Amino acid sequence: MGKSSGKKIRIKELDEFYTPYTVKAALTKGDVFTYITMLIMGFGNIVRGQIVKGLLFLGIEVAYLWFMITKGIGFLQMLPSLGWLEQQKVWSEKKQVYVYEAGHNSVLILLYGVITIGVTAFFIMTWCASVKSAYKAQCLKKAGVRLKTIKDDIKDLFDTNLHKLLLALPLTGITMFTVLPLIFMICMAFTNYSKAWPGNGNQNKLILFDWVGLKNFGDVLNFNNTIGQEFWSVLGWTIVWAIFATFLNYLFGMILAIIINRQGTRFKAFWRFCFVISIAVPQFVSLLIMRTMLSQEGPVNNMLLELGWIDKALPFWTNATYARVSVIAINLWVGIPYTMLQVTGILQNIPAELYESARVDGANAVTTFMKITLPYMFFVTTPYMITQFTGNINNFNVIFLLSGGNPTPVGYTAGKTDLLVTWLYKLTIDKQYYNIGAVIGIFTFIVLAIVSLVTYRNTGSYKDEEAFK
Repeated sequence: MGKSSGKKIRIKELDEFYTPYTVKAALTKGDVFTYITMLIMGFGNIVRGQIVKGLLFLGIEVAYLWFMITKGIGFLQMLPSLGWLEQQKVWSEKKQVYVYEAGHNSVLILLYGVITIGVTAFFIMTWCASVKSAYKAQCLKKAGVRLKTIKDDIKDLFDTNLHKLLLALPLTGITMFTVLPLIFMICMAFTNYSKAWPGNGNQNKLILFDWVGLKNFGDVLNFNNTIGQEFWSVLGWTIVWAIFATFLNYLFGMILAIIINRQGTRFKAFWRFCFVISIAVPQFVSLLIMRTMLSQEGPVNNMLLELGWIDKALPFWTNATYARVSVIAINLWVGIPYTMLQVTGILQNIPAELYESARVDGANAVTTFMKITLPYMFFVTTPYMITQFTGNINNFNVIFLLSGGNPTPVGYTAGKTDLLVTWLYKLTIDKQYYNIGAVIGIFTFIVLAIVSLVTYRNTGSYKDEEAFK
C-alpha cells in the first residue's frame, strides 16, 4: 500500500509539470512557421498575431548575434590558449621614450569566455522557449482557441505565473553573482595561475597563464609533495574540528537546556539570561578579547604565574595542541548559548500528553528521556546539526580571529589550526597561489555536498516530513 501510494504521488507530481508543447514535439509536428521560428526567433508568434511576444524573441536573437559577431566569437577563440602576447617594450617616435604596450590578459580572457558561455546558455534557453511558444500558438490556432495577447501574458504574470515573476530577479542574481563566479573559479583550478609557475621572474607572472589539465588536482592529492601533505593535514584537522565543534556544542547546549528547563529548577529566566548575555556581544569582539587574554603576556598567563600554578607562560597560540584545544573550548563558549535556546524551544513544545502517557505506563525519568525527549529533539534538530557541521567546516571567523591558523611551521603555507577555508584565504590573498586555492575550494565543496546530502537524506526529518516517529 505504501509503495503504491508513493508511486501515485510521484506520477501526480510529474503530471503537474507535463506540457505537450515541447521542442521535441515542435521538431516532429511543427508546421512551416514553427520550423522558420527555429531560424528566426519569434516568427511563428508574429504571423499568428502575437506581435509583441514575437518581437521580444527576435530582439533577443538579434542582440545575441550582434554580441557574438562583434565580441563573443573572439572571446571563445581566445579561450583555448588564454592568450600568448606578452607586454611589449617599444620605442615611441612621438615621445622619444620607451613605452609599454599591453599584451594579452589571461584573467580577462577566461572571464569574458565564461561570460560568453553563460550568455550562450541563456540564448539556448530562450530559443527553446521561442520554439515551444510558436508550437503552442500553432496548436491553439488549429484548435480554434484565442491566443493570448501581451496584456493577457502580463496579467498572468501577476496571477497564475506570479511565481515566475517573483523568482526572476533572485534567479538572475544567483546566476550572475554565484553560478558564473563559481564556474570561473572551477576553470581557474585547471590553469597555472600562480606566482609560483615557471617564468614568474618577469612582470607577466600573473597576467599570462596556461591550461594544465588535472595537474593541480594531482599535486594536491599527492602525499609526496609539500602541497599534498599540507592538504591532507588540513583536511584531517578540519573534519576533527567540525565534529568536536558541532557535537560538543550540541551536547552541552542540550544538557544545559534540560537542566534549566526541568521542573525543579528555580529562577529559570535568570539562568537563561546569564548564558544568553554572551550573544549580545558581537562575536568578533568576544573572539579578539579571548585571543588577547590567552596571549603569552595576557591576563590568564599573568594570573597563573602570580598564583604559582605554572613556571612559564602557557603557549596557547604557539603550540599546536594548546592552540587546537583552545579554539575548540572558546567555540563552545560562543556556540553553546545558541544551541541552548533552540533546544529550550523544542523542550517547551513537546506534547505534554506523551509524558503523561509514559508516567501512566510506569516509565521512569531515564526511560522518558530516552524514548520521548531525545528522539523528539533529534527529529527536529538533525537538519540544524547538519547545517552547523557544514558551517563549522567553513568557520572562518573563529579560527582566523583567534589563532590566525597558527602555529605555522617555517616554509609551510598552512598552520596547525588552519581549516580548508582559512588555508584557501592564505593561498589566494597572501601567497597568490590562485590555482591551488581554486582546487581547495572545489574539494571543500565536494566534502560539504557529500556530508550534507548523505546525512540529511538519511534523517527522520527527510524520510517522514509529516509526522514524528
